[in-house]
Amino acid sequence: MNRLLPLLAAALFSTSALAQVTVLEPWVRATVPQQKAAGAFMRVQSASAARLVGVSTPAAGRAELHEMAMENNTMRMRQVDSIELPAGKAVDLASGGYHVMFFDLKRQLKEGETVPVTLVVEDAAKKKSSVTVEAKVQPMAYVAPKAGGHQH
Repeated sequence: MNRLLPLLAAALFSTSALAQVTVLEPWVRATVPQQKAAGAFMRVQSASAARLVGVSTPAAGRAELHEMAMENNTMRMRQVDSIELPAGKAVDLASGGYHVMFFDLKRQLKEGETVPVTLVVEDAAKKKSSVTVEAKVQPMAYVAPKAGGHQH
């Protein structure tokens, strides 16, 4: 048993060192009763270079990574396959840039609730790991505080 403990400790350390992704201030905008889509926002940071490659939540039929960008003087939203996470730099998933969209909501999202959101991250070796956070449902008129150094 004494020989097993160091092996278990090493395995746990290597698993947590694999992604080292931190998610700060996750939130989702509240919805009205019949609304079928909502946006989720947060700050994501990885200790080593990685890519955000997927997202899911039990609150919606599907979740996607999206980007808002200007195209011919018009703001357009489009799905993206991944979002780069440069080593040690925070990436804001916020209104007007990269963000998460929930579609086919299963119920109304009410202010004060929390919604589980799972992010899938791929490291430089193409190994995938996931991190689940509880995103707080904020009022429809909520505006997140400005973050320093908006990254895209």
